[in-house]
Amino acid sequence: MLLAALVLPGAAGAAALKKASFVPLWSPQAQFAGYYVALDKGFYRRHGIDLTILAGGPDVCATDYLRSGRADFALLWLTTALQQRAKGVPLVNVAQIVQRSSMLLVTKKSSGIKAPAEMNGKKVGLWGGDFAIPPRAFFEKYHLKVKEVPQSYTVNLFLRGGVDVASAMWYNEYHTILDSGVDPDELRVFFLQDYGINYPEDGLYTLEATCRRDPQLVSGFVQASLEGWAYAFAHPDEAIDLVMRQMREAGVPANRAQQQWMLARMRDLILPCGGNGPIGRLQPADYATVTRELQRDRIVRSAPGYREFVWRSDASH
Repeated sequence: MLLAALVLPGAAGAAALKKASFVPLWSPQAQFAGYYVALDKGFYRRHGIDLTILAGGPDVCATDYLRSGRADFALLWLTTALQQRAKGVPLVNVAQIVQRSSMLLVTKKSSGIKAPAEMNGKKVGLWGGDFAIPPRAFFEKYHLKVKEVPQSYTVNLFLRGGVDVASAMWYNEYHTILDSGVDPDELRVFFLQDYGINYPEDGLYTLEATCRRDPQLVSGFVQASLEGWAYAFAHPDEAIDLVMRQMREAGVPANRAQQQWMLARMRDLILPCGGNGPIGRLQPADYATVTRELQRDRIVRSAPGYREFVWRSDASH
């Protein structure tokens, strides 16, 4: 089985551990369970790495951490990495964790919106920065002119009727809406991936120089991370216990039911096709789609070739 195949025996031997650091996209939550599990279970150490997981969050720019040397590895969206690469930051994708987009647009059935065309002229809540790129690609594809409303990191505006449509991640805000007392039957959900807007999100990145200098470190970090995810999916209660502890230590409000939902959805996103699909690899077709769309929308002027952008431990670059 694929999950079992991921957990391979590692051997750091008696060699000294290599210190490395990793910055996730946000503060502790089950979206990052695999990395916390890998750290707690000693998977990184088994691969010869003394890893520190840094605090992420809205005020942390992971790319700056990589560029300045404050972090060796970072979790980034593909759209972010391509933009930074176009600006001269030599980022390399070393593993694509999330295989399909979890972003969606959600509306209440009472709004009367049944199809994309009916969003025309409606108030739509959008997050800023790169989070707005996929929804805008959706609007462009369906020739929609919507009234964009800045959306915070809560769904309160949507719940209070301040927008007709809200942006949400399947593993997070969608569950928050349900947890507020809204019945799923009251909602209509538009998964962007179902409309050809599949922009893979969480991927592991480092700098080209790191790959050249220490490919063993990069390979060990990737393998240990995948082992962490495999263990988390095989032992969800233990993984959630660990995530809850991380959240409490970071002073982040912890809701176990939401974290359980998040971990289950991460499994769906990381292990598509019932666990028989590709894991950890950025698919060429997905890369081609995103680079084409970013260039069409003039978000980037050019993009590197797939083999230049995606690092493989078994290939020379």
